[in-house]
Amino acid sequence: MIKIKSEEEIRIMRDAGKILATTLRGIEKQVKPGITTLELDRAAEALILSLGAKPGFKGHEGFPYSLCASVNENVVHGYPSNYILKEGDIIGLDLGVIYKGYYSDMAITVPVGKISFEAKRLINVAKKSLRLGIKKVKPGNTIGDIGNTIQRLVESQGFNVVRILCGHGIGKELHEEPKVPNFGKRHAGETLKEGMVICIEPMITAGDYNLKKSADGFGFATKDGSLSAHFEHTIAVTKNGAKILTEL
Repeated sequence: MIKIKSEEEIRIMRDAGKILATTLRGIEKQVKPGITTLELDRAAEALILSLGAKPGFKGHEGFPYSLCASVNENVVHGYPSNYILKEGDIIGLDLGVIYKGYYSDMAITVPVGKISFEAKRLINVAKKSLRLGIKKVKPGNTIGDIGNTIQRLVESQGFNVVRILCGHGIGKELHEEPKVPNFGKRHAGETLKEGMVICIEPMITAGDYNLKKSADGFGFATKDGSLSAHFEHTIAVTKNGAKILTEL
């Protein structure tokens, strides 16, 4: 069942989104060669707590950290570790917070130092696909309209969208209905209604879209070892279209 949020609930989720965006931008500035993903996780948790929220991922389905840190071929749910970031890596930073009982969820992929042209292009296409997907958010459009827009842009650039993972509704639970795939047909799927809050999160690969479980047992990585990029915003459906809750 899809839960429709009140104006007050969306206001709280907007406050949660500001805390999350502030945190993630702070962590992004710390990404550089020589730092470990575990250090980034600790910094993220400290910043979330200092801003009056709680980590949204810690303890969720047994995940023991606050930050999902997914490097290179790792798509999502990367396990923070003593891995030392090196020049040329790319890293997906996926973070959630709980504020006044409501979740917010956001992800970005950033370069570590100087990266290859292809890695930069992958990141830019993933970011653009999210922006175009968000433009499809308005009452009367469908989940399929969002996914189709993302898929067409990504595939036109020679990349692929992940099939087995998708975006989702969000509110008092981290994952609510509806599911929000990054592929699909126009006019298909659930119809968007005012008061819905969803997470749109393109996950794209430079090679094949098939995934495997990461060695840590939590994450997913590309089967062929190709690079992956991931971006996400929490979005409210309003009568005037999309309202991005996770931006400053």
